[in-house]
Amino acid sequence: MPCARGRRNGGADQGAGQQAELPSGRYPSMPKGVPNPAAMYGIYARSWGFEVSIVRSGVRYFQQFGKASYGGAEHALRRAQEWRDAVVKSVPPVTRRERAEKLRASNTTGVPGVFCLASPDGKGLSWLAKTYIAAEEILRANFPIHSWGDAARKLAIEERARQLDRMTGLAALHPAEEAIRKASVAAPADPGPPKRSRSEIIRKSNSSGMSGVHFKRPRSDHPGYWLAITYTAGKGSVSKAFSVKAHGYDEAKSLAAAERTRQLYQKGIG
Repeated sequence: MPCARGRRNGGADQGAGQQAELPSGRYPSMPKGVPNPAAMYGIYARSWGFEVSIVRSGVRYFQQFGKASYGGAEHALRRAQEWRDAVVKSVPPVTRRERAEKLRASNTTGVPGVFCLASPDGKGLSWLAKTYIAAEEILRANFPIHSWGDAARKLAIEERARQLDRMTGLAALHPAEEAIRKASVAAPADPGPPKRSRSEIIRKSNSSGMSGVHFKRPRSDHPGYWLAITYTAGKGSVSKAFSVKAHGYDEAKSLAAAERTRQLYQKGIG
């Protein structure tokens, strides 16, 4: 294979932690290039709660934890951290060697960690085997073409294989990874409230204080009615209305609340 001009740097076994985009305030974002605190590793704060996103070998593990579903930000964050920790422990990253053997898009030689050094005019000078073992240990072996001829590339490839034999451990993605994997699992003293179903979440537009119970007024001159409605995924919804004209405002509201409780019970939530 001819020696084409390629990059002199590369082949390093380097890992970068995910940089979450966190709002200012309680969950501040870190400066570019600085890993997030261990508690927020892989966790992204949103206005409605938290997202967890962990990537392993091209596969994304993703889950959302809403404040409304878990009874507030504290419980939602705890559940997000528990789910994140479970992913980190059950799906470890690739080994450092596997990652070092991955062919990068910038590679021009077809062999990871093997580079062709060329003069400014494109003439091949040597073949280089290079492997990043640690911050202060980078293995390099250069095979000049004028000394080894066509065998220089083969020698560089063989040397690279020997260098890889000294690479151990898992790829370091974030300082928190190893600590999470080694931490023992202990049941929390306060497990927090169970996750609420979507049927139990009170929306901002709700005026009754009870999810699934709404006051409706078709037009300005209509006395209105209270509606109890419950959705079931894949099965549509059940609803019942109670006229203010027939029952009065407060009684219609109470009847709708009782109906909503009955609907949830039939759904298996109440």
